[in-house]
Amino acid sequence: MLQVALRHGFPGFRLDVGFAAAEAGVTALFGPSGCGKSTILAAVAGLLRPEAGRVSLGGRVLLDTEAGLCLPPEQRRCGMVFQDARLFPHLSVAANLRYGLKRAPPEATGPGLDEVVALLGLEPLLDRRPTRLSGGEKQRVALGRALLCRPRLLLMDEPLAALDAGRKAEVLPFLTRLCDAARLPILYVTHALDEVDALATRLVLLRGGQVLAADSVEALALRTDLPLAARRDAGAVLACTVEAHDAGRGLTRLGFPGGALQVPLRAEAVGTRIRTRLRARDVAVATVQPQGLSTQNILPAEVVALGAAATPHEVFVRLRIGPTELLSRITRDSAERLALRPGLAVWAVLKAVTVDRAQGGIETPG
Repeated sequence: MLQVALRHGFPGFRLDVGFAAAEAGVTALFGPSGCGKSTILAAVAGLLRPEAGRVSLGGRVLLDTEAGLCLPPEQRRCGMVFQDARLFPHLSVAANLRYGLKRAPPEATGPGLDEVVALLGLEPLLDRRPTRLSGGEKQRVALGRALLCRPRLLLMDEPLAALDAGRKAEVLPFLTRLCDAARLPILYVTHALDEVDALATRLVLLRGGQVLAADSVEALALRTDLPLAARRDAGAVLACTVEAHDAGRGLTRLGFPGGALQVPLRAEAVGTRIRTRLRARDVAVATVQPQGLSTQNILPAEVVALGAAATPHEVFVRLRIGPTELLSRITRDSAERLALRPGLAVWAVLKAVTVDRAQGGIETPG
């Protein structure tokens, strides 16, 4: 487990955070620019010595200011990936990757060069120099080089922020596969919620140098008391499984605890796990079962609670479908007309479903 507790001050800004990350998987540090995300990464990597703090990884202490311990960066075995790829321009892709292997400790274990090349689709690029690569290709090489260092911890500082939407969509599936295959703790800095949905298992929400909340992505997505709830893409995040394909109708069924969703035909094999975002603005509520709609996903649900939204004329309705909960954002007038209250049986009408775990978002058939 990675455990982080840091205090540090800059003119006009003070960082005071504490959180933990699992032994494997992605922990996203999420928040607006200037909230302290990159400072945390620098302190964990040993690039910044904080005023006070303690960082430990798997029981090994990397930093303990009270004890006067601060391991240098080269002894922390952190793989770093930045916004810019920082490849050696005079070396080929293959040589850049081999440089990562040379930096790996002799006793370290991890994926080999061939495995990383296959994982990130780098075979056609091996003889090229970085000047002949697109931005997305450069980031894939940078990811591979960091993994070949065989680190004990991967640190990613907004690795997709410099890419346009097309290049980002190109890299994200490779990054997803790398995060799944690495079996390492990964700290991932971002202010893009779609990256959190696609990659992270745990979310640390930051504002003004402090931790507002830290929990699973699914748990924090349902919290209407957090700044996430004010976003247009606020809503529940569900872990689904591909259950079946109907090629004739062009549909795939995604199952989740308590129900299932119909989405346009997917390429993933049956049994594949896919994360979906059900945006609160795309979930309508009906007190009688709707008929004659183009919307495919109409699910029986129960009202759990009603709460305030970011604007006074709207409310969040928390719904339960079996053991699964989701959010609907409707007008206060609609909630009053329907006489919504906890315990009321209703129908959740899902106007759109965003699939984030694969190659970009899709909508349910309409």
